Amino acid sequence: MAFRPSPARAPAALLREAKPLRALFGEALRLDRLQQLLESQLQPAAREHCRVASWREGSLLLIVTDGHWATRLRYQQRRLQRQLQTFEEFSGLVRIQFKVQPPPPPRHAPARTQPLSDSAASSIQAAAQDIRDPKLRAALERLAGRAKHDA
Repeated sequence: MAFRPSPARAPAALLREAKPLRALFGEALRLDRLQQLLESQLQPAAREHCRVASWREGSLLLIVTDGHWATRLRYQQRRLQRQLQTFEEFSGLVRIQFKVQPPPPPRHAPARTQPLSDSAASSIQAAAQDIRDPKLRAALERLAGRAKHDA
């Protein structure tokens, strides 16, 4: 008996039908809405450093990129709490917590190497001809083969 995979379905259909996905999508939309409301009350410079992590039982947890911004936001905590409580979504807001979490380091792009000129390639090729070790000779010939050829 062979396994037959179910036919492919559109993402929108999956989100409507699959309960776990629907719940996850709903939570993502809710957090996005809370983030928009938060950003509407933050200073423009602070918006990129603060994001909503969770909102449960009257407690709002905000992730802040560094201690400097966390300190600045803690000084403004009471004002921010009063302003957020005016929105229906934050009507039961009792406290705001800040957690410092630096952004992940940028992924390193592969190092860009300079193209090998034709003269350098011919020098490497000439050196390879005098090498007795077959592995080293093959490696030098491969290296010489990477030369940039102007057409």
